[in-house]
Amino acid sequence: MHLSIFQTLFYFAPMDIAGIILAGGLGTRMGHVKKAFLTINGQKIIDRLLAVYSPLFPEILISARDKKDYETYDYPVAEDRFEARSSLTGIHAGLSAMRASHGFMAACDGPFLQPGLVQALLDQAEPEYDVIIPIKEDGYVEPLCAIYSKRCIPPIEAQLKRENFRIIGFFDQVRVKEVPVSLLQQGDPNRVSFFNVNSPDDLRQAQLLAAELGL
Repeated sequence: MHLSIFQTLFYFAPMDIAGIILAGGLGTRMGHVKKAFLTINGQKIIDRLLAVYSPLFPEILISARDKKDYETYDYPVAEDRFEARSSLTGIHAGLSAMRASHGFMAACDGPFLQPGLVQALLDQAEPEYDVIIPIKEDGYVEPLCAIYSKRCIPPIEAQLKRENFRIIGFFDQVRVKEVPVSLLQQGDPNRVSFFNVNSPDDLRQAQLLAAELGL
């Protein structure tokens, strides 16, 4: 098949993808501590994530409840547009505020996100898909380490208005590309990118893991 110059540019131009940190959670199981500011091996989780994002994304946003919490950071804050606090609310806020067509989302409680895994997922992105998401061998997907398009905004809004906060609840209304974790593992051989700090026990485990692996 012969492509015109326009078609060639369309097929090979890099995708416009922003990096968004979801930082609006209540941290209930952590005693209502903002998890983005938890310190592991001397470094705040949000600073760890920004160190991963900075070389990868020309546009970076922090999705949060209140921009005042992040006024010391030189990044725009996408404030929640729905009252209820949920990861889906944060995804909606980030997608609504970003300039890019697609946004990579990661939660602020994931201290060990690996740039190699993120890059491997970005390499799997295609403009026609609305969700590009890792899927594990057991069939479980990782919605808080995934790419979403702005086309997801209408179904997410409809779902939030119904007070349905299950992230994958709108997936049947959009085009989803599931990426086997085996295709991403070279960028994260220890599979630490999906580790989340949701409780004091998790935080202790994270400290041990950081010391063991030099993270």
